[in-house]
Amino acid sequence: MSDSLSKRRLKMWIRLLGVTRAAEGELREFLRVQHGTTLPRFDVMAALYRRREGVTMSELSRMLLVSNGNATTVVDRLESDGLVRRTPSETDRRTVFVALTAEGLAQFEGLAAGHEAEVARMFGGLSEADLDALTDILKRMGA
Repeated sequence: MSDSLSKRRLKMWIRLLGVTRAAEGELREFLRVQHGTTLPRFDVMAALYRRREGVTMSELSRMLLVSNGNATTVVDRLESDGLVRRTPSETDRRTVFVALTAEGLAQFEGLAAGHEAEVARMFGGLSEADLDALTDILKRMGA
């Protein structure tokens, strides 16, 4: 591998990381200001929205790539706000399932619509061809 190609890859990585961090920062601020919530709460609710039947706390932690403790802290707050419910397993008393309540489901749908609109705004300068090319590149990088 040529040294110049290696340096270009490093610069690309730094740029990709910068764009990711900036976008995440904008989304954190958007959720805080417009919806009075946090990105971790949004992420937990999004994971539970995708798995409506509920998941164990361990599954939730794996889905979010966070520790059980971090997931538990967010779920505790969501539960106290009436947005999620915990249900003990009927077959294993050590296992607890967590799922969105009807109120949590409704609130998440509003958050998700706002989140999608904000992402569309943030990346509004990209054409359809840009999106296709970037998506293709990212898929190849992830393979």
